[in-house]
Amino acid sequence: MKAINKVAVVGGTHGNEFTGVYLVKQWRENPELIERSSLDVTTVLANSPAHDANRRYLDSDLNRQFKLDDLNNHELTNYEQSRAKALNQQLGPKENPKTDFIIDLHNTTSNMGPCVLLLQQDPIYNLLAGYLKLHMPEVVIVRDDDHLARADHQLLATTARYGVIIEIGPQPQSVLRHDVIDQMQSITGLILDFLQAYNQQSLPELPQTIDAFRYIDSIKLPLSESGERLGMVHRSVQDQDFTMLNPGDPLFQMFSGETIYYEGEHAVYPAFINEAAYYDNNLAMSMHEAVKIKVYS
Repeated sequence: MKAINKVAVVGGTHGNEFTGVYLVKQWRENPELIERSSLDVTTVLANSPAHDANRRYLDSDLNRQFKLDDLNNHELTNYEQSRAKALNQQLGPKENPKTDFIIDLHNTTSNMGPCVLLLQQDPIYNLLAGYLKLHMPEVVIVRDDDHLARADHQLLATTARYGVIIEIGPQPQSVLRHDVIDQMQSITGLILDFLQAYNQQSLPELPQTIDAFRYIDSIKLPLSESGERLGMVHRSVQDQDFTMLNPGDPLFQMFSGETIYYEGEHAVYPAFINEAAYYDNNLAMSMHEAVKIKVYS
């Protein structure tokens, strides 16, 4: 078992998701809050110009720039593409990272509660999931594209050897919520506690299995041939993140008055429902399946 040493806690990957930015500032003033004896913990503000401009990004989404091919493509030179290359050198490089673990802090406008997204498949993630559920049962664990090789992942957290995303909502863009700040602090602290116990081989007895969700795909809002929106998320789906959606259930309400029903073959669990940041791509929600994680596999 190779120990985890260098850990980076990243805020402001999206400039208008405020919780991570303000927590990083707080931890820089009070570093003892995130210190652990076996860990070298640093903090990173990933996209300060976007935060200063009160925008998600300036030119393109920073958290979509970390595929290895894109990092090595010197023709990709807009602000976020260039910033990704700089972060990759600071935290990676992705082919041989100097950082062992990244905790990337995010907010969503969707009603997802406190979530942790696991980005790869490895026994350490299963143990982490069990540890989080033991200490904070309300945390939702999501396996997010964890079948992809690290080189093919586009997310900042995959520049390290291991990485997770903390995603908490609902929180409007460019707003701070006390309850969300508290949840983000708690989960970050628990992950650091887990890494410390992992290094010291002092993990408590964990549950054998935990409930989780696995990302399947995303669906778009109804659009015309010219790309105009023809409808919206149905009110029975709105704010029901991680609630079962069955074939035949209402899905979209068309402006014409028609209701569109879910036509999938199996029940799914939507999340990122009506996420404001995804309206530029007309994404309505992400679909997930319920899974079990074997903690000690």
